[in-house]
Amino acid sequence: MDTSSSLDRQAVHEELERVRATFHRLLDGASEADLRRPTKGTRWTNEQLLFHMLFGYILMRPLLLLIRIFGRFPRGVGRVFARLLDAGTKPFDVVNYLGPVGGARILGRRRMGTVFDRVIAFLHQRLDAERQADFALAMPYPTRWDPFFRDVMTVADLCRYPTRHFDFHRAQLTLTAKDR
Repeated sequence: MDTSSSLDRQAVHEELERVRATFHRLLDGASEADLRRPTKGTRWTNEQLLFHMLFGYILMRPLLLLIRIFGRFPRGVGRVFARLLDAGTKPFDVVNYLGPVGGARILGRRRMGTVFDRVIAFLHQRLDAERQADFALAMPYPTRWDPFFRDVMTVADLCRYPTRHFDFHRAQLTLTAKDR
């Protein structure tokens, strides 16, 4: 992850638009059979994994809130919080699995695309509103929760996180070749 305090906002805006277009192409091009097909390396179906990919962006709102709170405390406070979260990895893994199972069923294909658009619009606005100095705000993170979390992450790191998560999981989809 980029641990610098600067961030190329335009590059992040472009990443957000790339994944938005990709998400819609994947979702809109998939047949019902494609969506029900198992993925590579996960216990989810393609539809559930698409929801999980969307959820990586939905989580940005609470992640940014947490960094604004814990990033202002002494680093030791954040370390204790990150250790507590790491200690709860097993329950987190259960919720992380079951969330997309239920979320895909509740939202369905059409609403997943609508929610994705809303979340991306929010992230564009948040990125534009961020003060340059705030990109350096940092806090410890629970590294056992996600392979893309680092011991300490900045707001700049968080801005790149969901797209790295998205790209990683995209490779696990088993949609027909024309949809990928």
